[in-house]
Amino acid sequence: MKVLEVEDLSFSYRDEPVLEQIDFTLDKHEFLAIIGPNGGGKSTLIKLIMGELRPTRGSIRILGSDPLSARGRIGYVPQNTNVNLEFPIRVLDVVMMGNRAPHREGESLLQRLFPVRYNEGERRCAYTTLQKVGMQDFLERRIGDLSGGQRQRVMIARALCAHPEMLILDEPTSSIDAKGQKEIFDLLKDLTKEMSIVVVSHDLSLITDYADKVLYLNREGYLHDLHATPIRLETPEGKHFCEVEMMQMLGERR
Repeated sequence: MKVLEVEDLSFSYRDEPVLEQIDFTLDKHEFLAIIGPNGGGKSTLIKLIMGELRPTRGSIRILGSDPLSARGRIGYVPQNTNVNLEFPIRVLDVVMMGNRAPHREGESLLQRLFPVRYNEGERRCAYTTLQKVGMQDFLERRIGDLSGGQRQRVMIARALCAHPEMLILDEPTSSIDAKGQKEIFDLLKDLTKEMSIVVVSHDLSLITDYADKVLYLNREGYLHDLHATPIRLETPEGKHFCEVEMMQMLGERR
């Protein structure tokens, strides 16, 4: 079974086309990069995969189910990790927000949403996921005291605590230095041993070193499998300059 299947997908905002005839699949343990200029449809595609929007035409299947039914099997890491840095919340508390429900079966809704104290299952989940991202020694640190790269690792740990089968990350290295960027992508590549990874990124030079597939969006869909013949990859005149740059980089990989 494919982890993600997108077939003949189109979406319009008030009759304004944003995505047209998008077709691609994602297998288990694959790393997919979604790239393209601002306004090219990347965020819209992620919202469609997450079930926040419904396609105008076509279909999305996640592990054989529709996006809403599959939400519990998807982990998501947002782009902005700098919100409310002054709020006195610990790394442990942030990670616990990822998934409490499986560790609190039989409790009331109020107890699950606002637990008085964390139970052993929750703490074990937090420590295990923080170990995976190399942040196990920061359990009691305030999230606002961490660097951008460290906060991103904590956000990844929070998503992993939900035990996802597909992890989606929106610009995970946008505010991180070059060393931190490489460390994050090394981590994500290692996580493909356990799940499929989808990353939205503008960093073509870095992403092509890690991705198995690249989906280029610029009001149309272009899919290039780095280990096979291009399914569709063209450069019509007048398109955004990064399209040419992407083709050059992909050509060097072949």
